[in-house]
Amino acid sequence: MQQKTKKMHAMGDINGRQNGEKADSAVSSEELTALRRAVEVSTGRQYQTPREFDLLSESIRRRTGEMLSRNTLRRIWGGMKDVAQPHRSTLAILARFVGYTSYDAFQEQLASGGGEVSAPVLGRRLTVSTSMKKGDRLRLTWQPDRVCDVEYNGSLHFGIIDSKNTRLKAGDTFLCGLIIEGEPLYLDEWQHENEPAVSYVCGKRGGVRFERI
Repeated sequence: MQQKTKKMHAMGDINGRQNGEKADSAVSSEELTALRRAVEVSTGRQYQTPREFDLLSESIRRRTGEMLSRNTLRRIWGGMKDVAQPHRSTLAILARFVGYTSYDAFQEQLASGGGEVSAPVLGRRLTVSTSMKKGDRLRLTWQPDRVCDVEYNGSLHFGIIDSKNTRLKAGDTFLCGLIIEGEPLYLDEWQHENEPAVSYVCGKRGGVRFERI
């Protein structure tokens, strides 16, 4: 497992160079703080425990196809004694995770925004923790002819109120922190009747669309 993780992280180094990332250089504490904040806003969570970093690692893998280990993430969040500078390829993966094309693009946005980072324009996106309140409803659609109406119950929890042509059924519940139009939607802890909670992906081909109802 360690060899696989190292291999995937090495692939991240290669991808970072292919995407035009600059060579490793010192990263300011302000940049790291802004990047951590962007990740937390994107997922609607803060990260402190090993289990939480495991969940973040899996979310990064699903969204970007890249692997960052729990300990790598803990170092960036200041949870390890090792305070070595993170590799630029690691920062590039995190930047892509929150919607930027590269870490350079993230830095440029940070500089132009006076130290604040706004969401990149890659398509409509909805950050649940900041954009929704309890009782809000959404209609999710994806191919072929899938429709799912959901209601927000707070704390990133949703309940399904109606659905068509999908395994998701009225009465099911799930967790979700970010919806990006045109990309697959990842549901955590999908609970269907008395079955064990599992992860579920909507719109693997073509992504999902959403609208408020």
